[in-house]
Amino acid sequence: MQADEAVLDQVFWALSDATRRDVLQQLGKGGATVTELAQPHGMSLPGFMKHLRVLEDAGLVTRVKEGRVVRCELAAKPMQEAAMWLAHYEKFWNERLDALGRYLYHEEEVNPWPRAPHTTSPASASPGTTASRQRKSGGRGPNRKR
Repeated sequence: MQADEAVLDQVFWALSDATRRDVLQQLGKGGATVTELAQPHGMSLPGFMKHLRVLEDAGLVTRVKEGRVVRCELAAKPMQEAAMWLAHYEKFWNERLDALGRYLYHEEEVNPWPRAPHTTSPASASPGTTASRQRKSGGRGPNRKR
């Protein structure tokens, strides 16, 4: 596996979790302390630190210790690389879907689908109504004995 692929794997792994995506969204508004980032997620600080470690390993977050306070900042370069990778495949699929659309349009022009005749159900000749048959409930089903 190439180094670029390993970086992409880590970035996509980091982005695969909603908590980590929320942290990145928070950091997109500016740096924050670990406590500020953890507060909205309602989890223990050690549990939150595991999420932060995944983001840091992917290169998406940098941590700086200022005395006793740890401050986090967003590092967007790995996300830009992932976006470029996705853009390549977006272009590929858009081209394939456009080609399919052109093919289907051509097929419709050459071999149009037959139109279904417009039918309406005839009205009943009888002026009365028919009562529905009453249904009886079936017998009891088997019971499990404990």
